[in-house]
Amino acid sequence: MTAIDNEPLYKKIVRVKTLHQNLAEQAAPVSIDHAREAAKLFRLTKQIRNSLDLETILQTTVDEVQKLLHNDCCYFLWRLESGDRDTLAITHEAKSPNCKSRLGDLPDDHAEGLSEAIIRRQIVRIDDLNNSFETSPEFYAFFQQLSIQAALVLPLETHSGQTGALFCAQCHGVRIWSDTEVELLQALADQVAISIDQAELLARARATAMAAQTQAQQVSEALQKLQQTQAQLVQHEKMSSLGQLVAGVAHEINNPINFIDGNIEPATDYIKDLLELIELYQTTYPEASEQIRQKEAEIDLDFMVEDLLKVLSSMKLGTSRIKQIVLSLRNFSRLDEAEIKPVDLHEGLDNTLVILKSRLRGGNHQDSVQVTRQYTSLPLIECHAGQINQVFMNILSNAIDALETTAHPQIKIETRLVEQSEVDAPGADQPELPYVEVRIRDNGPGMDKAVKRKIFDPFYTTKPVGKGTGLGMSISYQIIVEKHHGTLQCVSEVGEGAEFIVRIPVQVTE
Repeated sequence: MTAIDNEPLYKKIVRVKTLHQNLAEQAAPVSIDHAREAAKLFRLTKQIRNSLDLETILQTTVDEVQKLLHNDCCYFLWRLESGDRDTLAITHEAKSPNCKSRLGDLPDDHAEGLSEAIIRRQIVRIDDLNNSFETSPEFYAFFQQLSIQAALVLPLETHSGQTGALFCAQCHGVRIWSDTEVELLQALADQVAISIDQAELLARARATAMAAQTQAQQVSEALQKLQQTQAQLVQHEKMSSLGQLVAGVAHEINNPINFIDGNIEPATDYIKDLLELIELYQTTYPEASEQIRQKEAEIDLDFMVEDLLKVLSSMKLGTSRIKQIVLSLRNFSRLDEAEIKPVDLHEGLDNTLVILKSRLRGGNHQDSVQVTRQYTSLPLIECHAGQINQVFMNILSNAIDALETTAHPQIKIETRLVEQSEVDAPGADQPELPYVEVRIRDNGPGMDKAVKRKIFDPFYTTKPVGKGTGLGMSISYQIIVEKHHGTLQCVSEVGEGAEFIVRIPVQVTE
């Protein structure tokens, strides 16, 4: 057993190269063999240095060394610290067919000596196990139970403190390990240790890059979730403020309108009675005084009698119209109703159009928008009615904005029932669940692919600053897709208008 000195690696490599050159200059056949072995080892060193994969480094090392030495077996041995004792494990091997595989942990019996040698970086060199002069009893017992007759163990240590060895063995007969082989293989073992360090550094770098990439993805997802939460908070506050405004307006308007509406009928009866009384006076006293005739001419009595009842009828229509608008506002906000309840989507669409009627009329050199409704018979839909109405409001408002510069602007609304097989939605795996489809199409300028890709992104808007927040379509997408397990799709081409297709199941499961 020979102890390795602490000679630096670069000096050792220089010395080995010199030895290689000296061997190459000699003419004896044995020297030529040594030179060839040295050349092969240097080529193997270069091959190992070019690899950064730990498995490739270790397997290539044992394969090539076993071929180079023509011995029975070559192993790579790791020394593993496990609690109070050390474990020796073979992780890679190259062997001749007549030797059995020894991959895995080696027996603990009598392994302390080899473990200590690896720690002290001592070379174990046994040419003949049965030669008592070069074999200690401890090594004899250890290698005998492995059926090894000759052994060469070249320790190595990595920068991280791991220890192992390049382990060459002869199972049948003795094997004389030459000094040249030992020196070259030790240089190779040192190079393997350097390559292992490089492979570990690469693995750590890749792990760090992977962790950084994962962290960046998590940050991106957190930012996106934060944006969605922010949009939801803004929309919730917006809807809350709108609901409070609607409730206040409805309360303030409802009482006086109900008073006027309730008194128009009796006022009409009173006026009819007075007109009948005037007619009776005219019949009973056909000869009116000059003062009465002047007053009749001044107030145009005949026209007033004819128009007064029309005025009362118009007042009745006006109060009914105001009551309808108040009802539409309340139905649109749905503040006084349960979260999920059966609703008529056609009613929600109509209420939204009532609220937007002033914008549909046009003005300021803008043509009025012609709205075409093609409704089919639909069942009541279980949904968040106020939120669905908000989706209709956002889509129709954007359509009206897009039609500002369009001649003969038109909006077409279609509804129909569709089968589950036609819908690619998160909740479409529910059995036999029909969907309601609402299509809202305009004949505006349309949009290109870049705009269409971002149309549902939070805070994205094509409107001027101060006119749009970029929340409407993003919130609409969340309402339809996330809360109602449906789909919201935009179909548009430049110059061909835009169509939004809303599909929601007839029954929403939370």
